[in-house]
Amino acid sequence: MSMPIDPLITELIPHRPPFLWIDRIISYEEGTMVTEKVIPKDLEIFQGHYPDHPILPGVILCEALFQTGALLIARMLQDEQKTQHGIPVLTRIGVARFKRPVGPGSTLQMQVHLKEKVAGSWFMKGILRVKEKIAVQVDFSCTISSALQP
Repeated sequence: MSMPIDPLITELIPHRPPFLWIDRIISYEEGTMVTEKVIPKDLEIFQGHYPDHPILPGVILCEALFQTGALLIARMLQDEQKTQHGIPVLTRIGVARFKRPVGPGSTLQMQVHLKEKVAGSWFMKGILRVKEKIAVQVDFSCTISSALQP
């Protein structure tokens, strides 16, 4: 059973279950956002990755950080009272470091920090922790895409 989703998340980004990897926003200050996700013990993905030693795939851990980055961008634009004519999309993944595996029942804490904004690109660093220990670090960038608007 997962935790209820903060409605502000679905107001700011288009991701929805089953591919929304954030349950709540823990903190926000200009340039940094911290979010959280509780991973259900019975998450279907564990049936195939790896059944006898379940591990949440690294690509999912990175996606949780990327979604936090999208939230950060949307919230910063909201603070600047700028109308968002599109949605934040991933444009680059830099070095990703996987420090430890993440299993069923874990609580993920994602912190994304804006390193630099150049023209329409946001360059960010994400750190995912479980029990205050770093599990993943990744550098990435996003831009706003209007091509995905309905």
